[in-house]
Amino acid sequence: MKRLCIGILSVLFVAMLAACSTAPTKEQEGASVEDRGAAAPADPSAGKPKPQPDPGATTKPLVDKPLAANPLKDPANILSKRSIFFDYDSNVIKDEFKPVVTAHARYLQQNAAAKMRVEGNADDRGSREYNLALGQRRAEAVKQMMQLLGARADQVESVSFGEEKPRCTDAAESCWSQNRRGDIVYQGE
Repeated sequence: MKRLCIGILSVLFVAMLAACSTAPTKEQEGASVEDRGAAAPADPSAGKPKPQPDPGATTKPLVDKPLAANPLKDPANILSKRSIFFDYDSNVIKDEFKPVVTAHARYLQQNAAAKMRVEGNADDRGSREYNLALGQRRAEAVKQMMQLLGARADQVESVSFGEEKPRCTDAAESCWSQNRRGDIVYQGE
């Protein structure tokens, strides 16, 4: 019985080895060999003095292209959107603002030196203490989503202004909804 088990295991092992081997591809079959012994062709300009620019001539840029526009300030770019709005008494990021948070997280991931601050805000309903805590929860929600999408923790800071930085001061829902937000501010802006 022991010999039978060893025999079966041997056959399986050989079958696995055979399955793992691969046939050479066309690229592998005719690989060229680099001749390192051959001398490189001589540079025809070797030994000749290089021309010096005329000190009296005006210099002209080699390329007449404008610098790439800053995507953070381009109104056509999603990165120019900087506010994430929340429902009343909530810190859940709405589906309509998830693409904005995702775009900023990707920007941070691709630009390691970039840093931002998420400023949490609330409307003026509720106590100052409650609104500060709610603003902090909103800022932390945005920060956490960005980190889950690849931004580093040291790139995103979260602060709360509570009800202290309103966009609108009327006592109406249309105004309060503008104040329930998280604002994204990049360092240096």
